[in-house]
Amino acid sequence: MAIQNADIAALFEQMADLLDIQGADSFRVRAYRNGAYTVENYGRSLASMVAAGEDLTAIPNVGKALADKIVTIVETGRLPQLEELAERTPLSLLSLLRVEGLGPRRVQMLYEGLGITTLQELEAAAREGRVRDLEGFGDTLEKNILKELARQAGTEGRIYISEAERIAEPLVAYLKQGNVGRVAVAGSYRRRRETVGDLDVLVTSEVPEKTMARFVTYGEVSDVVSQGSTRSTVHLHSGLQVDLRVVPEESYGAALCYFTGSKAHNVVLRGLANDRDLKLNEYGLLRGEERIAGDTEEGIYAALDLPWIPPVLREDRGEVQAAREGRLPDLVTLEQIRGDLHMHATDSDGTGTIEQMARQALALGYEYIAITDHSPLAPASRCIDAEGLLRQIDEIDRLNEALEGIRVLKAIEVDIREDGSLDLPDDVLSRLDLRVCSVHTALHLSRDKQTERILRAMDNPLFNILGHPTGRVIGQVPAMDLDMEAIMRGALERGCYLELNARPKRLDLDDVHARMARDLGLKVAISTDAHTPEELALMHFGIGQAQRGWLTAEDVLNTRPLDDLLKLLAR
Repeated sequence: MAIQNADIAALFEQMADLLDIQGADSFRVRAYRNGAYTVENYGRSLASMVAAGEDLTAIPNVGKALADKIVTIVETGRLPQLEELAERTPLSLLSLLRVEGLGPRRVQMLYEGLGITTLQELEAAAREGRVRDLEGFGDTLEKNILKELARQAGTEGRIYISEAERIAEPLVAYLKQGNVGRVAVAGSYRRRRETVGDLDVLVTSEVPEKTMARFVTYGEVSDVVSQGSTRSTVHLHSGLQVDLRVVPEESYGAALCYFTGSKAHNVVLRGLANDRDLKLNEYGLLRGEERIAGDTEEGIYAALDLPWIPPVLREDRGEVQAAREGRLPDLVTLEQIRGDLHMHATDSDGTGTIEQMARQALALGYEYIAITDHSPLAPASRCIDAEGLLRQIDEIDRLNEALEGIRVLKAIEVDIREDGSLDLPDDVLSRLDLRVCSVHTALHLSRDKQTERILRAMDNPLFNILGHPTGRVIGQVPAMDLDMEAIMRGALERGCYLELNARPKRLDLDDVHARMARDLGLKVAISTDAHTPEELALMHFGIGQAQRGWLTAEDVLNTRPLDDLLKLLAR
């Protein structure tokens, strides 16, 4: 199995976490974290670079020590230093770090004080009331731990859409090299849900047995669960399950519709078929033994007197009624995005210079970008203060004089303090083109206090866009308790906007709140929150989320030309 960049990054993250739990030097911990971040987002295969004998120390945040470890991982698939650490501190403790409220110090206390090494042991101890007795824990934290464990149980075994895409794309390319006709990945992946539980792959083939034999020998397969002539199931080294089905050409559209789902959407379609004395299943749309449609999805929908409904809308949220009435939205596309309004450069925790970010954006066809480095309150490895921001303003002015074809907007991601004030003085913020205002601290305020905090911040006429509005990190940090309708109505009244953060671990706004914004008439900015030039390509994940929220180009702030954008930002 070829070692992927993500595999190397995962080992470095494990090193950092174990060192952190053991109380190691913070500089050493940070070196591994920075290395993991760089490796995971690096644009080239490190395994290929090792094979070619290239100098890995030319990569940012990768010194000689990390470079040697990368070579070891690529050549052996192991990291001996991690194995040595794991002899003293069980690797299973890393799962405890995913529980909101448990940092490295508390995990260490749970291990040393109660012998807890797994989530199951943590839950048992919390239910028995033993966690509260540890110094610094108490009743409230114990209850919150149980709530968080219950919440995580609902997402267990699912991976981010970005991880699923990283796995699915090379698999599809591999299958296409064999004796297959049409290929598609269906299920929640095709509907672009935030997380994916497994992959359902459909193909057409005139030689099904050969197709299945080729599938089960794919290099990423760790074990074959079952192998048949028309269906096989495997587990990949990543742990993901993949089901492959070979379907006849005449049934491909029906199977694609059926396995794309959602179940609720399919129930509605079957109801429409029954109303017409038809039967709809994965084999086709049938009247008795006669096949009415089935080779294409468009044919299925047309036979039910409907236009084709995009997979991202198939959640039984009114899409069939809208299709019947000719009200399906003309969904926003990646090609309609003219710029990116949230990214970080080297003045905070980004790895690319402002010029590198601008040139990458220019290569993507963008007309403008906004550099939004972190203000001092943010819990980032580096932040920018007022003096640094003034220097950055001058740097951007000089860069705009030299660049052609793109405008760099002077901006910042400024923190919203607990009292609703912004983290930098107004006289400095007023010199910017744009302010993305975000909450990174005090995430556990009550619903009323958190909502009031953000609305008070919006009262400042320099407030433009609420960054990652609920503060969630999927599967890691729960969303803040907010009255989202009040937030959105407050933004409308004040001339503010909300962000749809395209980072796959955030995708915040979620699809439901994106739809709420559209229904209220509130525009959103789809931005990547990129920390490297390569991460500007994350925009398509935000587009998928926006489409699930029924957003059109009219609903999105950064589909506008620059002059129109600046007018909208002027409160």
